Amino acid sequence: MQESHTAPEWFVEQWLNTAPALTLAALQGRVIVVGAFQMLCPGCVSQLIAQLREAHAIFERADVSVLGLHSVFEHHEAMGSISLKAFLYENRITFPVAIDQPQIPQNPIPKTMELYAMKGTPTLLLIDRKGNLRRQSFGHTTDMQLGAEIMSLLNERIV
Repeated sequence: MQESHTAPEWFVEQWLNTAPALTLAALQGRVIVVGAFQMLCPGCVSQLIAQLREAHAIFERADVSVLGLHSVFEHHEAMGSISLKAFLYENRITFPVAIDQPQIPQNPIPKTMELYAMKGTPTLLLIDRKGNLRRQSFGHTTDMQLGAEIMSLLNERIV
């Protein structure tokens, strides 16, 4: 895992699959797994979404929060909230998903993606129980590695 620093709060236009808006402060005390994706990104759909779904099913909600972050930096017209809602329904995605706040027309990169200096999608973020960003990786992370890192963060003592 990489050197940690406090994870900055996300800029969210809208939350799906959750009634209350979620914040890092509200989730503190849990390990947070965030997958930044675009629904038209093949690697996101075939790998990251499947991993997030699996982690959401395996880990206790009181210990691990699994979230999606729909960060659209291209094809904006095709990937609005109506399309995303249909995508979530058709792919049986039940974990909370945030729509990253856009900056268009000034900047095609959404605000949270820019804040975290993400290189693209898929991007995986792991945040520890204290709210520190412990991993940020672009591309695919193996299931074994993700599971091991989540368990490692769960087993850390909170001081």
